[in-house]
Amino acid sequence: MDLDTVWDMFMKNLLNTSKFTEVSITKRAGIPFLYLTSDSIMNRKEVEKIIERAAVASMKGKRLHFESIYVRSENQMIVYRCRFYVPQQKMFCCGNLCHDCIRFR
Repeated sequence: MDLDTVWDMFMKNLLNTSKFTEVSITKRAGIPFLYLTSDSIMNRKEVEKIIERAAVASMKGKRLHFESIYVRSENQMIVYRCRFYVPQQKMFCCGNLCHDCIRFR
């Protein structure tokens, strides 16, 4: 699975919302930071919902997880630390009747 295509789709989904004038990703020390610029000051909860919807749409049909953590904001710019990651699979049964148990495969 190529995560670059997921990132590209994620960026397109964010730009299609028309809430942001500029969307960019910068990697610092291997960690991707999402920079969102808007014309007006937006509520942080609203921005997080938009980010979550864009991530869900870009992950559709793939076994990925998404994580975003608020970093800072300046005027109309908000910065989040975001990442898509592949979940680790269990290699043995722990006996706790987990929904993703190895016995159910």
